[in-house]
Amino acid sequence: MTSAMLACREVTELVTDYVEGRLSRWDRLRFQLHIGMCRHCREYLRQMRATQRFLGHLPAPPPPPDVEAELVERFKNWKRA
Repeated sequence: MTSAMLACREVTELVTDYVEGRLSRWDRLRFQLHIGMCRHCREYLRQMRATQRFLGHLPAPPPPPDVEAELVERFKNWKRA
């Protein structure tokens, strides 16, 4: 049987899945229990959420020129077919 309390190391391994809502109900409960008791992991969770918000506002990088040229060429050939 899995222990109810997570260790800090386990929290750091699960934080991305927690933030993205991919934990099972049991793991989410265990995660929240640990976060409620551990100020260091609460701070880590805050940092991860801030990072996620920041990265969500970055524009997607443009494709490399050779990839863009290949896509344009494929599109031209598709239009002819």
